[in-house]
Amino acid sequence: MDKGTGLVPGDVEVAIKDLTANPNRAEAALVLASIANRAAAALHHLARAEANSRKGAPDWGRWASLTNASRDAILRTATCRQTANQIFQASKVEPTPAPNSTPAES
Repeated sequence: MDKGTGLVPGDVEVAIKDLTANPNRAEAALVLASIANRAAAALHHLARAEANSRKGAPDWGRWASLTNASRDAILRTATCRQTANQIFQASKVEPTPAPNSTPAES
């Protein structure tokens, strides 16, 4: 569980911990960035729906603020996901030998 709020399910914590232990760091970064982006998008949809349904209510401003913050999180996590994908794609390409290297003999 999340030590700050106690609201992050244990299986989510375990999945995050497992991903950070993945020896394929590029793959781990891509999966974590993708999860963060999906979570931000889900939060934004929820917050926007609540803000829309609460117009005129005393708590509308807090929901509207959460909508704005989650929209920013979507943009930032999308950039993380895009960059992580570039790292992952580059990691799948065989490294090119240095200009003055000689191939290993069999």
